[in-house]
Amino acid sequence: MSAPEHLVFITGRMAKARLEKVAATLPPERYAWSIADAGVKVAALMTEEIIRRRVTIPDGASRIILPGRCRANPEALAAHFGLPVERGPDEIVDLPAYLGLAGRTVDLSRHDLRIFSEIVDASKMTPEQILAKGLDLARRGADVIDLGGLPDTDFPHLEACVRLLKGAGLKVSVDSFSLDELTRGARAGADYLLSLNEQTLDLAFETDAVPVLVPVRPDDLASLDRAIERMEKAGRPYMADPILEPIHFGFVESITRYHETRRRWPGIEMMMGTGNLTELTEADSLGVTALLVGMCSELAIRNVLIVQVSNHTRRTVEEHDAARRVMFAARADSALPKGYGRALLALHDKRPYVQTPDEVAVQAAEVKDPNYRIAVAEDGIHVFNRDIHAIGTDAMAFFPDLQRTGTVGSDGAHAFYLGGELTKAETAWRLGKRYVQDEALAWGAAADAAVEDTTAFKKAGHTKHSGSAAAEIAARDATPPEAGAVAPETTGPGETGAGDAVSETPPEGGGRIVCGKFVPDAPRAATGKA
Repeated sequence: MSAPEHLVFITGRMAKARLEKVAATLPPERYAWSIADAGVKVAALMTEEIIRRRVTIPDGASRIILPGRCRANPEALAAHFGLPVERGPDEIVDLPAYLGLAGRTVDLSRHDLRIFSEIVDASKMTPEQILAKGLDLARRGADVIDLGGLPDTDFPHLEACVRLLKGAGLKVSVDSFSLDELTRGARAGADYLLSLNEQTLDLAFETDAVPVLVPVRPDDLASLDRAIERMEKAGRPYMADPILEPIHFGFVESITRYHETRRRWPGIEMMMGTGNLTELTEADSLGVTALLVGMCSELAIRNVLIVQVSNHTRRTVEEHDAARRVMFAARADSALPKGYGRALLALHDKRPYVQTPDEVAVQAAEVKDPNYRIAVAEDGIHVFNRDIHAIGTDAMAFFPDLQRTGTVGSDGAHAFYLGGELTKAETAWRLGKRYVQDEALAWGAAADAAVEDTTAFKKAGHTKHSGSAAAEIAARDATPPEAGAVAPETTGPGETGAGDAVSETPPEGGGRIVCGKFVPDAPRAATGKA
């Protein structure tokens, strides 16, 4: 049996106790561990220079793990220590899952579902508008741009649009009830034609475009079988779409048709148009999409046609893209689609609270400065600094206490900042979402996440101190960055560091945290939110 891997977790003093508690749960046959306390109070303030100068890595270490919010460059530290260095999870409670102790390694880079994204009103748009729209859909995850024709609406620029999209390197399909438009689109170079039935199937033999076959009527599965048989005999490529119907208009019966078609034709390519559910059901589309893509995964349906007309489906491309990756990974693992990230969780989080109320209370008792911290636990919103620890569930109800104990009444910028953060915290608590001060709430595939440089500190915010608190903060800022800092140390399981008492010095590390934002020491005047 091989020796356990020796992990070294680098952290700050405030997080050390919680990290020890979680690390103690790691299976000893797989992991030995040490905690390297850099001697700073807040782990987010650790810089590469501080870590290089103040951290000693014990003999026998296998790899080094930084806190997720530490802005040091792992590659630079790896070169310094001669060991692999990686950025771990943002929250300590997620460490076991990060290490793969959930029983699987999550890889969401793969999928086998092709997304056809329809531009439903293409005939009313200019070629330039269609190209811009197509490029945007492709950026969001679409694999094929579908040009939708409208009944009784001429599409004279169809050929130009097909050629323009193809010239940009995009795959193109044409979706129309008009045989003339389908023919013109195919001749212009379209890759796919939607949709042909047994009565219009001759067109499939006049072009190289791959046809999508549908029944003459949704309930006429026999007509689809006959069209499939003809294509099979000819040995030509095609897809079959039994047509998904809306709820109360044949939805359940249409699902059975997909199952029956797969049973009759085990190896054929199939398509499902999901818009009749996502567009025609006024429910959050992410869950609907996850369910339909799960059906596609079970039935080996490797193509979906999606549309975005209603405002509530504005993220349908991203939602289908996220769902296809999760379902592929779960199927590859022969597992339920659980534990594969948070992309399909928009409103609620599986594990919303990273600290218990008691843990927040311990953290609050350690704070020795006037800067407000905000946390969310199961019992509500916690607001605390050295003078106050208030708990509630209504963001606006905190104002009297904050006005009495702080600068809220005299500092409009500070009040504005706290009001925004507390409102965000209330939203998180009511929905059961994770809240992190100064970070946007995560909405999964329902909204784009902010892209940030994980090796650089955040810029200070726009709100600045004014009034009576300014002098106190200026005086505190005059303290040298590491004056009075507790000596760094490395401990392992069952060991207690000599410096476990809480340091009362300001956060060290070339700057300070002002209301959650790191503000560098220079220039001193550029202080941010407090």
